[in-house]
Order: sequence, then C-alpha cells, then structure tokens
Amino acid sequence: MSTKTMILLGVGFFAMLVGLVFLATYGQKPDPATLSYKKEDVDRPKTEVLSSLIDIGEMKVNEIKEVSFQLKNVGTKPLQILNINSSCNCTFGQIIYKNLTTKQYGMHKQSGYVTDVFPGDTANVKVIYNPSIMPVYGNVSRDVYISTNDPDNPKITFTIKTSVR
Repeated sequence: MSTKTMILLGVGFFAMLVGLVFLATYGQKPDPATLSYKKEDVDRPKTEVLSSLIDIGEMKVNEIKEVSFQLKNVGTKPLQILNINSSCNCTFGQIIYKNLTTKQYGMHKQSGYVTDVFPGDTANVKVIYNPSIMPVYGNVSRDVYISTNDPDNPKITFTIKTSVR
C-alpha cells in the first residue's frame, strides 16, 4: 500500500471518528454546576413537601400503580433536583415540571442532574410501582429518593404503601 493511500485512509478514519462523536453527543448539554448553600444562608432554595407518604391500598401483583407527590420550592434560589433513584428494582420515580417529563428512574437506573425548580414553582414527583418485576405479596413499602441542593433537605424520601395480593 502506498504512503498516499495510507494517509487518505488515516484521514478518512479520523473524519469518521469525529462524525461519530458528533452524532453521539449532539444536543446533549453538560450538567450545570451544583449550587451549594448553607442552612444559615438567607437566599437559598427551600423545599416544601405537603405529603411524603401515600397508602395506595390493595393491588394485584400484575397491576401497575402510579401516584404523584408535590415538591415546591418556597425559597429564593433555584432548587436543583440532582438525582432520582428508588429502593427496589420494581419502583420508579419521574419528575414532571413545566415542559419536562423525565424518563422513569429507579434502583439500577439513577438519573443524575434533572432540572432546576424555580422559586415559587412546584414539580410533581411521580412514583410508579410494578410488583410483577420482583413479585412480593402482603404489606409492602417502597421509596423513591430525590437529592436536592436544599441544605435542610438534601435527600427527600417519597414512600408508597400497599398490600399486594
């Protein structure tokens, strides 16, 4: 193979590699820097959760139930939702805020940074329970965890209780 052919092949390979990297990262934004606050800061995010526990009653093992909790920012700075995960592979959390509806995140598929909830705004935290994934019967309690930049509430737990039959 001639030197000219080898150079052309090398340039072509490099161009293909750059194109693949572009396609793989197009439209992605880096996570913003986490804004940190101290409890004594006057200007900071502050979460308000009216209820963090819902009893969804009885359900069959092949049913899927969803409930929503409200997470309000009553502070003066953006409340960052930094991670969503769950206590079991059968339980998922999802954030619904303005035009954003996230994917479902759980025990093995955690979210990382999600969004900022602006002062005065409320996001919905949807908890989805699908007992058929990890069948268990009787009284069950499952959790979805939300990590935030609120120094008073760095990790908020939303719990559902049910009786699976």
